[in-house]
Amino acid sequence: MPGEKKGKRLFGTNGVRGVVGVAMTPALALSIGLALGSMRRGKIAVGRDTRTSGPALASALKGGLLATGCDVTDCGILPTPALQYLVQEHFDAGAVITASHNPPEYNGVKVIEPDGTEMGDEATIELEGHIFANDVSLAPWSGAGREVAAPHLVHEYIDAVVRRFPPGIGEGITVAVDPGCGAACGTTPAILTRLGCRVFTINGQMDGRFPGRLPEPSPDGLIPLGELVRETGAALGIAHDGDADRAVFLDEQGCYIEENREFALVADQVCRERKGMVVMPVSTSRLVEIIAQRNGCGVRYTPVGSISVARTMRALGEGGTPVAFGGEGNGGLIYPDHQFCRDGGMTAAMMIAILAREKRPLSSLVAALPGFSLIAEKIRGKDPGALIERLVCAYAHESLDRTDGIRINRENSWALIRPSGTEPLVRVIVESTDPETARAFFTEILQILDQ
Repeated sequence: MPGEKKGKRLFGTNGVRGVVGVAMTPALALSIGLALGSMRRGKIAVGRDTRTSGPALASALKGGLLATGCDVTDCGILPTPALQYLVQEHFDAGAVITASHNPPEYNGVKVIEPDGTEMGDEATIELEGHIFANDVSLAPWSGAGREVAAPHLVHEYIDAVVRRFPPGIGEGITVAVDPGCGAACGTTPAILTRLGCRVFTINGQMDGRFPGRLPEPSPDGLIPLGELVRETGAALGIAHDGDADRAVFLDEQGCYIEENREFALVADQVCRERKGMVVMPVSTSRLVEIIAQRNGCGVRYTPVGSISVARTMRALGEGGTPVAFGGEGNGGLIYPDHQFCRDGGMTAAMMIAILAREKRPLSSLVAALPGFSLIAEKIRGKDPGALIERLVCAYAHESLDRTDGIRINRENSWALIRPSGTEPLVRVIVESTDPETARAFFTEILQILDQ
């Protein structure tokens, strides 16, 4: 219909993903390469995580780019933030073959813009338009692109992270690292060693079958890392997802640190030194807002997704508003003085700096943060949009935020209800300073949805 707003059809919150051989195929990767090469001509960087399907999909993607006349630099296996850093420094665009935290049978593509951020919605819709219409610009035989291999470039990223911290800041700190057989195998242990840490690893070999644990760094999957922490007397454990744009932590006792509390702890340190806005999605714990305001920083909420957070941070800065920090409550944190993307390697190094500065156990630092009780559930329904509108009517007299779905804000609690982008369901998050209040609020919402 004329005037109807177009939406993404292939790409989700963070790239396009699917089961290899079903939704994610070399043919799709080729079409993405052809479309990207038609939109962003020039030098394009390509990287991948350790998944077994990576070489085939990367070859197809590169074939599309070369056919449009783009020169391709294959950076090999490296974290997504490493490729984003390299694109920002040297290239006209980039693409990473990764499915991040999804199981081994999945793979996907993240497209990177010249400023190092993931491609935003408007440009992604244009990219999809090229794919569906087969509207691509093929180069003549004399103008085909050239490919070079440059796996050594990842060391520029390692150097960039290390330079952010005083030399030897990690001396005397023992750390256990679980890269999960993913892309961080070649980066995070190297970063921490160069900071002066004594490093032990588990699942430190690159293996796209992920034999040690699934790419999602869940509490259950990190039980062996907790054992390594206790056996080695490490001050903390660090784990990554498949492409290492996120980092999660275990304390010195091997206990998992909930990611919103991780966000708050790092924000507390960053905002002491750097004033400005802290940017985060509406799904983030209010704990982070409290910590930011305690340090004299403001808060800006965005729709869910790291792309929204990163682009809001960049837009604020370009508009003259200082930006201190940003991220999501899943271990994906963004340091604007480094780059505008989630960076698990940088977060790992930052936690070492925090321990060196505070000289207290990690468990003690986390315990000192204000307490919150959070409930997160999925509610299935045939029409998620209708469920949201039912809640809008029911809570019309309260403080509502429609940034993404509906967020109901109360004095000591809040709730977010938003439709899934991939399934017929709504996601419900309720948080309060009091567990009973959180449970009562959650029950109240369910009763309205069940009507």
